[in-house]
Amino acid sequence: MLKVAFVKKLAVSGTCLRLLSSLGQHESVIVSRRGRDCQIGLVQLNKPESHNALSPNLIDQLASSVEELDADASIRCLVLTGSEKVFSVGADVKHLASLEPSDVATEDVLHKWDVLASVKKPLIAVVNGPALGGGCELAMMCDVIYAGENARFGQPEIKLATIPGVGGTQRLIRAIGKSRAMEIILSGESISAKKAYEFGLVSCIHPVSEVLEKAISLAERISVHSLPALITVKAAVNSAQKLPLDEGLRMERKLFYASLLTKDCKEGMAAYIEKRQPKFTDS
Repeated sequence: MLKVAFVKKLAVSGTCLRLLSSLGQHESVIVSRRGRDCQIGLVQLNKPESHNALSPNLIDQLASSVEELDADASIRCLVLTGSEKVFSVGADVKHLASLEPSDVATEDVLHKWDVLASVKKPLIAVVNGPALGGGCELAMMCDVIYAGENARFGQPEIKLATIPGVGGTQRLIRAIGKSRAMEIILSGESISAKKAYEFGLVSCIHPVSEVLEKAISLAERISVHSLPALITVKAAVNSAQKLPLDEGLRMERKLFYASLLTKDCKEGMAAYIEKRQPKFTDS
């Protein structure tokens, strides 16, 4: 497991901003804690010279950072972003072009992406500028997408005579429907933040200078709730994309009954009846 050291803690308008260092191992990813109680894990892609192209090295660092935050009991919600100019232009095309047939046949070169798709805690994407190809797929792996006014989304792989490889053909159709997804993927054209909002791909649009703080504010509102309940909600909602309705309903009911047995649920109901704020213990 990567070791993460605290290097600086700042108070910004009463809000914790704690920068984290990974002892030089995450030069392409910046990790920090945000929120009043430092319960928000902020992960920022940081390869401006390549417009945050998703090279194997960057994906390795991103997966390690996210995996560690997901396992950290003091972190309740994660936020993933790029810069104010670009989220990610997608795959490192030079790397893909260098792959030999034997590489593709014997190695799962995209296996690290599975870590990003299996995060248990709530994960919010903040997209400014282009989120193309793998960048769009990365955003769609998140539970909520907040877009800056300059955001653009697209799957341009067809221009390289290939197809999306980490969810573009599967998640986009579920998010916006077959006809719209087909139009975007077959044409290779991108859509604006406004169009993405109209299609239901993103939750909201904010000015570039404000969208990150808006997402952190949402993360703080999410983080006041019981962590086991948050994880259960995410598992139940995500199952709707994988299971037939009847199976999904059975899973939902099973998870609902299990939640009734938790200490946090007992506390939440007692607090509601007694008209007070609950004190959750994540148990």
